Amino acid sequence: MKLTSLTLALAAAAALLCNTTLRAADEPALMEPVKSVLNHYLAIQTNLAGDSIQGLDTHAKAIAAAVNGDSMKMLPPEVAKQADTLAQAKDIKAARAAFKPLSASLVKYLADKKAGKGTYHEVYCPMADASWLQTGKDIRNPYYGKEMLDCGELKN
Repeated sequence: MKLTSLTLALAAAAALLCNTTLRAADEPALMEPVKSVLNHYLAIQTNLAGDSIQGLDTHAKAIAAAVNGDSMKMLPPEVAKQADTLAQAKDIKAARAAFKPLSASLVKYLADKKAGKGTYHEVYCPMADASWLQTGKDIRNPYYGKEMLDCGELKN
């Protein structure tokens, strides 16, 4: 009887381990510098949604530095170029325009790698004809800010 209970417990543990392993294989974990890039990106998205460019250059430069300094070259080099362009934005209109290609590249990266599901949500704004990433499900539009803060459609 004790042997049967032990066998069942081991079988259950093995099944749980296999299930966890399969989930991990289905969705790769995000590694550095990708995590850092996304954290800086989210700070920019939040600022733009609040109609602010304060600190934008610092966050954008940090994205470029993380991509350029990555010896494994996880993110494509155009992400660094797009971040550099964003860092040079002098007003909110230029920042929002520069944010579009950066967003498109990061949305594509996560989709191609099948990563970040459940953490990063793609949102599409038909008015801006552009997508962005955010962590919450309450839409915070970086392209229109307070003017149309909740304009957008969750894609995932």
